[in-house]
Amino acid sequence: MTEPVRLAKRLAEMLSCSRREAEQYIEGGWVTVDGVTIEEPQFRVSGQAVVLDRDASLLAMTPVTMLLHKPAGQEAQPEGGAAQAAQLLSAATQSPDDRSGIRPLRKHFSTAELVTPLATPASGLVVLTQDWRVVRKLREDARVMEHEVIVDVSGNIKPGGLDRLNRVDHGFTFRGVLLPPAKVSWQSETRLRFALKGEMPGQIAYMCESVGLVVEAMKRLRIGRVSMSQLQPGQWRYLLPHERF
Repeated sequence: MTEPVRLAKRLAEMLSCSRREAEQYIEGGWVTVDGVTIEEPQFRVSGQAVVLDRDASLLAMTPVTMLLHKPAGQEAQPEGGAAQAAQLLSAATQSPDDRSGIRPLRKHFSTAELVTPLATPASGLVVLTQDWRVVRKLREDARVMEHEVIVDVSGNIKPGGLDRLNRVDHGFTFRGVLLPPAKVSWQSETRLRFALKGEMPGQIAYMCESVGLVVEAMKRLRIGRVSMSQLQPGQWRYLLPHERF
């Protein structure tokens, strides 16, 4: 019987390369064991067939950004770290309409940073990324980047309430901060569309309550110039090269 060894060690011996290079091939999704792609360098092998893809490359993987339609009730907060990202993303929940052509890798999920938190009761667009440029853009421009949110409400709006939501007459101060103007319009008798910059957690509920409305549900549709489009709850896709926040 052949003594089981780490896949990285076996591959390094096969290719006469360094252990680190072997690990990069494996983490890049270029290695199969008995026909199954294995991305864990520590995976133990003995007599199985280990094959390196003919297109394998050691070039650094391009950082990826993923757009997720977070379902209501699922937590999406930055302090959740890699464990939370792994819960939110998997190859099984990638949208069938993803047109990026990128091969999903576990490394994409385990090292992604959540940069657009969303309240647990809300649903909608959440951004997770490995790209420091996207992180910087979304954080540095947070106060001026517009979010589009659909809000289901109940109750009777106070006279002049819609004007107030649009700051025609009065502004809103929330947590000691004077909020910038918002664009608010009715989509139906029980649904409002908010387009607002620098959205703060709890802000929309506070604004609605101030004019006599109770928030029943919220869905974020767009962040900057990037929309959730046709993503179904729980599904995600890669940000396309031409898309910019």
